[in-house]
Amino acid sequence: MSTLTIEAAATRVWFDQYNMWISLTDGRQLSIPLEYFPRLLNANPMQRNKYILSGNGTGIHWEEIDEDISVSGLLLEKKDYQYSKSHPYK
Repeated sequence: MSTLTIEAAATRVWFDQYNMWISLTDGRQLSIPLEYFPRLLNANPMQRNKYILSGNGTGIHWEEIDEDISVSGLLLEKKDYQYSKSHPYK
């Protein structure tokens, strides 16, 4: 039995009109549609930029909007539960 381990950490988070961007310690950059995370989509720019990198960058936390995102979850293409409920075929 094998176990898949995704080891990457975020160093920076920023946003454009439609996406959240994340720089990783291994040099990769991720672009994730904001629609995958309704709390971030509905947050204003000031709220989006008030994040904390937790666990040495393995997680991203937004206190004001009560959002937590795991970097390994993003690499495994996991979306917010609310997004999955409203888009059952994605």
